Amino acid sequence: MIARLGAVALVASTLGPVAPAAHARGPEPAGGTTAAAVTAFKPRPIRWGRCSTGSLQAGGAQCGFLTVPLDYAKPTGRTIQVAVSRVKATAPKQKRQGVLIANPGGPGGSGLGLSSYLAQALPSGVASTYDLIGFDPRGVGRSKPAVSCQPSYARGPRPAYEPMLGQLPLQSPNETAWLERSKRYAEACAAKHGGVLPHLSTLNTVRDIETLRRALKVQKINYYGFSYGTYLGQVYATLYPKKVRRMVWDGVVDPAEVWYRGQLNQDRAFEGAIAEFWKWVARHHKTYRLGETAKAVEDRFYSEQAKLAANPDGELGPAEFNDVFVGAAYYQGGWPDVASAFSSYVGGNDALMKVLYRESASGGDNSYAMYLAVQCIDAPWPKDYATWREDAFATARSARFLTWNNVWFNTPCLYWPAASGRPVTVNGNRAPKVLLINTTLDGATPYAGALEARRLFRRAVLVAEVGNSTHANTLNGNRCVDSKVIRYLRDGKLPARKSGNGADVTCSRSPHPEP
Repeated sequence: MIARLGAVALVASTLGPVAPAAHARGPEPAGGTTAAAVTAFKPRPIRWGRCSTGSLQAGGAQCGFLTVPLDYAKPTGRTIQVAVSRVKATAPKQKRQGVLIANPGGPGGSGLGLSSYLAQALPSGVASTYDLIGFDPRGVGRSKPAVSCQPSYARGPRPAYEPMLGQLPLQSPNETAWLERSKRYAEACAAKHGGVLPHLSTLNTVRDIETLRRALKVQKINYYGFSYGTYLGQVYATLYPKKVRRMVWDGVVDPAEVWYRGQLNQDRAFEGAIAEFWKWVARHHKTYRLGETAKAVEDRFYSEQAKLAANPDGELGPAEFNDVFVGAAYYQGGWPDVASAFSSYVGGNDALMKVLYRESASGGDNSYAMYLAVQCIDAPWPKDYATWREDAFATARSARFLTWNNVWFNTPCLYWPAASGRPVTVNGNRAPKVLLINTTLDGATPYAGALEARRLFRRAVLVAEVGNSTHANTLNGNRCVDSKVIRYLRDGKLPARKSGNGADVTCSRSPHPEP
């Protein structure tokens, strides 16, 4: 569930998971509907104007729409619009470096605000040399149409994520309830957007990026991808390697695990990430009074969750309670807020916990619908729940925290009305130098994925932030990490690539937050 908190949080949203070869899959085969079809469509120039959001206006951005085919196999057929923003380069012309296109992840994350975000997050001497481009991928945010299926779907209290163990080996009532909910959600998507859903793949978003390049009239793009955005970058660099100048991938998706197997490995990685939080809370027992050991804190979490399964607290049930703590597994910066809410809740005050739950769901139905729209058709998922169930029980034995949450986040794919497609093999042999960054304890994009991407992209360099569980942590204050990003975007220079299969540079983790 990469989308749940992903790098989307960098632009103030809080909504996410990610075969022998590495594959990017879309609803069409690799032949016929690729480069030739994209070239057949002649994009119109973007008409830039005033942005409608205050943050983009304050950041000096312009906004417009890129018109693209709904189906690239029919370039003269129906078109849709991709919302785009731009902060223009202000450096002298001889110092300008072209466009820097950014994507925050998801899938389903709105990236329109990334142009003004990067203008502020990068040193002015670097940001000013690029036309900074943000965009909402097809179906997302201000793009037209924007996909939304059942806006009340995340409203609590929902059934407990974990099966009622007393029902085993029979399917428990909450499993039945979640499957029924998932089926209804997929049916709602079919009813509202049936004609659009087959065309919302990663592959088509990559084609849209190529169409954007052509509309901007540049020979090559620079690209900054966070989380799922790194996968978009991998597929683009595979299909259009000669159109790439520089790429930064932060929180690297494993292209060999798209998407079902990646979900299971993500469950295991999140168990390690949340364990970091339990340990931190225990170290600050004098502040939070939740247990002097990580085991005691963890046990308290499951104890309170069990109470909510029996007696929900208004909108707050066991599922919603779990969602709040997923935030702590994504970002160490959020630890004090989650721990304070937990402590207050145990003390009888549920207000902070409910506020954090509402924030965890603030990405809205568009983000969730688009997450599914992409993931369900990018690659095949098991077609029977029995396989999901068997794998989930096996995984949950050692990774209880996220496994069942992740199952129900994805089970609408069992009923999805658009078919999954065939693969494009991810291949970095022709790609230029790429900068990869990953924290070694990342739960959303486990570190092994960065190693796999480094293996496939033989000119890539990997920077590992050791001992941090924060997801997609560049431009967030770690000077060792950020300096590599800034130097590469400024001068095109990367650290030397080392032999072997490990990181090329290791950085110490950012300090843990104070209570």
